[in-house]
Amino acid sequence: MKRLLKAHIKEEKGFALLLTILIISLIVPFTLQFNTSMRAEMYGAANMKDGVQLDHIARSGFHVALAVLYEDALETKFDSLQEYWADPLTFSSASQFDEGRFEVRVRDHAGKIRINKLVDTTGKVNPKHRELLERFFSAEEFDLEPEDVGDILDAMTDWIDPDNEVTKFGAEDSYYQALEKPYACKNGPMEFLDELLLVKGITRELFYGEEGRPGISSYLTTHGQGLININTADPLILRTLSQHMDQEIVEEMVSYRENEDNDLSKPEWYKKVQGMSSEVKIDDLITTSSNFFEINSVGLKGAMNKSVISLVERKEGGLKVVSWSVE
Repeated sequence: MKRLLKAHIKEEKGFALLLTILIISLIVPFTLQFNTSMRAEMYGAANMKDGVQLDHIARSGFHVALAVLYEDALETKFDSLQEYWADPLTFSSASQFDEGRFEVRVRDHAGKIRINKLVDTTGKVNPKHRELLERFFSAEEFDLEPEDVGDILDAMTDWIDPDNEVTKFGAEDSYYQALEKPYACKNGPMEFLDELLLVKGITRELFYGEEGRPGISSYLTTHGQGLININTADPLILRTLSQHMDQEIVEEMVSYRENEDNDLSKPEWYKKVQGMSSEVKIDDLITTSSNFFEINSVGLKGAMNKSVISLVERKEGGLKVVSWSVE
């Protein structure tokens, strides 16, 4: 009897041990899963907090840039790269937070070529603007053949003009509708520069650039009056203003506008540049004032960042946000 009792007790202890092991084996995975979920939620909450904080930092940089542009308009009637809005150090000195900071870049769109000026308000090609764009696309930096340049300009003309008639080697609906992924020809002014990627002949490599070669997107815009601010234009743009403008003259122009003693308020200053040819006649293409600016404000915290990119129009009475994106 005692032996049977001992055996029974032994069996119960063995069963209890197995049951305990089974319960533990079930609890441990649930505990680990719960711990993982809690950690994920904790990190997610922290990331959300950092994201909100970075968003506010980036927006702060944007508003600082707006204030600088507004104040600049009150002080002068012309715009140049010598002004505070063009100097990144203007914003870095004001970008200190307890956690994080912002970096701001302001770029003048009047220093770029406005592509919609290729076609005038009557729907006809603007000859002087076509010649300007032809010199631009023919720049050695883009490595395009002359016939390719002509084809691209014809296609751009057809994209912008209101009719559905093909311009020489351009393209209208008949071409775009026959593509693997068909779409309609715009037949109107471009609202966004990215629309160029839809135009026949404009490749992503040409638009964005590739290693050792710039993209055309850095020099073109869809906004502004069409006159180019020679105080802020890139040397490549300056070179395309006239067929008589060579690299040496462009370098002299850049040196002249970098000299703080020189008056850059009126476009005619280019005529005072050493070596400037009397054959360079660009008065109807240029200006020294700007009204569209791109503001890129980046909020930074450790390895994290968030960008606010906005295009603003500055006119009498204040500034208006034309486009806005957060990255």
